[in-house]
Amino acid sequence: MTSAPRTRTLDVVVYGATGFVGRLVADYLARNAPVGTRIGLAGRSIDRLERIRSGLGPAAAEWPLLRVDATDEASLRELAAATHVVATTVGPYAKYGLPLVEACAEAGTDYVDLTGEVPFARESIDRFHDAAVASGARIVHSCGFDSIPSDLGVHVLHRQVQSDGAGDLTDTTLVVTSLRGGVSGGTIDSLRTQLDATKRDADLRRTTVSPYSLSPDRAAEPDLGRQPDMALVRGSEIAPGVAGWKAPFFMGPYNTRVVRRSNALSGYAYGKHFRYREVMNVGSSFLSPVIAGGVAAGMGALVGGLLFPPTRWVLDRVLPKPGQGPNEKARRNGHFTIDLYGDTTSGARYTARVAAQGDPGYAATAVMFGESALALALQRDDLPDRAGVLTPAIAMGDVLADRLRSAGLEIRAGRA
Repeated sequence: MTSAPRTRTLDVVVYGATGFVGRLVADYLARNAPVGTRIGLAGRSIDRLERIRSGLGPAAAEWPLLRVDATDEASLRELAAATHVVATTVGPYAKYGLPLVEACAEAGTDYVDLTGEVPFARESIDRFHDAAVASGARIVHSCGFDSIPSDLGVHVLHRQVQSDGAGDLTDTTLVVTSLRGGVSGGTIDSLRTQLDATKRDADLRRTTVSPYSLSPDRAAEPDLGRQPDMALVRGSEIAPGVAGWKAPFFMGPYNTRVVRRSNALSGYAYGKHFRYREVMNVGSSFLSPVIAGGVAAGMGALVGGLLFPPTRWVLDRVLPKPGQGPNEKARRNGHFTIDLYGDTTSGARYTARVAAQGDPGYAATAVMFGESALALALQRDDLPDRAGVLTPAIAMGDVLADRLRSAGLEIRAGRA
C-alpha cells in the first residue's frame, strides 16, 4: 500500500470547526491530543475560526486556521495537501462531502466523518474507493455514535470468539440497553437530505433499503433470507435472560449496513452465516410490546411527516435547526450502554458491551471522532495495512478500541 509522505505541515485538521459538533471536537482535541500534535481548524470564515480558537485555551493558541469552502474545489485540494488527516463535520455529507472525499483520495490523505447517510457512503465507495487504494488513503465514514459502538462492538465480539476458537458468529443482535441524549439540527438536516434523494430516485431507494447497500460486492453476499432492520423483537429470541420486547433502533438501518460491510471487507471473518440486527430496550414490563410498537410507529410518523410537504412545513419549524444542539448540562448528563449478543457455530454464546458517559451524539461522539482522527494521524504504523473507503473496524480496529478504552469508554467482550 502506498501512502502520503509523512511531511505534511499538519497532523489533523478539523473542518467545520465553527459548527456545533465541530466546536466540541476541537475542544476535545485541545484538551486531549498529545503535546506536539499539529492541529488546524478549517472553515469558511477566519474570523469565526479565530473566535473558536480563542475559547479553546492555551494548547490551541497557535493552531493554524485554514479558509476552506465546500463549494471551492481548489481550497479542498489545498486542505487535503496540508494535513495527514481531515476530520470533517460539514454536512449533510450528500450535499457537501464528495468533493472533499475525492480530494483526500487523490492526495493520499486520511479522512474521517460523522455521516449516517447511506446514499453518500455508497457513492463515495463507488467513485473513490479505487483511487484511495492507489494513493494509500483511508477514507473512514461514520466515526461517531453512527457507527463506532456498532462496528467496534461486533469487532471486539468477533475477536473474543476468535481468541477462544469458538467458531464463527451467526445470529448477532445489538441492544441499546440505555440511552440518554439530544438531537441536533444537523442530524435532522441529514435525514431530510437523504429522504429527498431517495424520494426522487427509485434506483437509489432500492439500493438504500438493501441490507447489503454498502457491501463491496452485493452479488457475492450470502443468501441469509430476509433481514428486517426495523422489526419488533422479543427479548427471549435474542438470548436467554433478555426480557421484554425490543423496539427498532432508529440508527439501525444505517449501522447494520456498516457492520455488514466490515464483515465483507474482512473476507467474511465474522462468518458466512453472520446475521446482524439492532434494537433498543423499552423496558421489560407487560406493556413492553405496546411501547415498542409505539416507538416504531413514531419513527415511521417522523419519516412520513418529513416526506409529506404540509407536515414537513410544520416539522421544519419545531425541529432543531442546523447549528443547534443540546446544552452543556444535557451533554454532560447523557450516556449510552449498548449490549451485543452473539451465537457461534460452535454453539457457544458471547456478549459484548460498549458504554460511555456523555450525550451519545455530542459529548461521546466528540471522543470517538477525535480519537479516530488521532489514531490515523499518530499510529499509522500500528493500523491494519488497508486503504480505500473503509469502516472504523477495518481501518482502525484494535488500535481505536484501545484508544477509546484509555479515553474512558467501556469496551469488552466475553463468553455468556
